[in-house]
Amino acid sequence: MSRVKRGTMTRKRHSKIIKLASGYWGAKSRLFKTAKEQVMKSGQYAYRDRRVRKRDFRRLWIARISAACRAHGLPYARFIYALKGAGIDLDRKVLADMAVADAPGFSVLVEKAKAQLSS
Repeated sequence: MSRVKRGTMTRKRHSKIIKLASGYWGAKSRLFKTAKEQVMKSGQYAYRDRRVRKRDFRRLWIARISAACRAHGLPYARFIYALKGAGIDLDRKVLADMAVADAPGFSVLVEKAKAQLSS
């Protein structure tokens, strides 16, 4: 049986990891072992933060809606409750965009919410 040399495959595997780690600081982009550890950890962070980003955006939208509602004299929670009661099904992303970009339209929604609460 002939001898098998594995240098090319090892080099290929190492190069792939080093390429993924390009741009990392210091030895993390140059040495295979540390690069491999950092690439694995970076993958874990990326997986986790794809989910965290959704939470962060929701928090941002709620903060924007809350600020706009309070400017009209209505707390956030009562505003959302009144919108559900009035049958207005807009998600928080759209509401936050309206609060920032379309203030007159948002004030119409606030008035409808106040009307729903008073009835």
